[in-house]
Amino acid sequence: MAVLKLHIEEFDEVDYNLIAIYSTLEDYRLAYFINQKLPIILSRNKEEVVVSVKEGEAFFSKYTYENENTTHKWSLIQNKNEIKITPKNNTQGLFSDSTLEVSKKVYLITEHKKVDYFLKIENTTTDLCLDDVVDKLKKIDRISAAYPLLPETIKSKNNLIF
Repeated sequence: MAVLKLHIEEFDEVDYNLIAIYSTLEDYRLAYFINQKLPIILSRNKEEVVVSVKEGEAFFSKYTYENENTTHKWSLIQNKNEIKITPKNNTQGLFSDSTLEVSKKVYLITEHKKVDYFLKIENTTTDLCLDDVVDKLKKIDRISAAYPLLPETIKSKNNLIF
């Protein structure tokens, strides 16, 4: 009987490019401006990216576009979000009966807390020049910085699997 071995390294290949975007724009406005500069049509995805943190679950907005001609899949993902938590307070006092909600910032990729959005381009081949994409993104007025990231250097890259 033959034994078949599967190695995890075979499944850990990265087949996407990642661009970090710094912008003060709301996600829908950023998607609109990216659609104007690049030959893509990002649209809001009903399914959000869900990440479990110790306080609960965090939801990050996602805009996608799939090009059937080149098989590229573009995703604009929010990196920062706030979740509201209700701390359990066992102290007695004047305000012990009131409920207190605290908002906490959570991040999709915790190593890059200052990045506002990520542009993930899947199924990339030699026909896509990443430097051209970055240059076009930098021409958008409200984007203060944009640069490519190496996905291999990100520790929490499992959050980018969706």
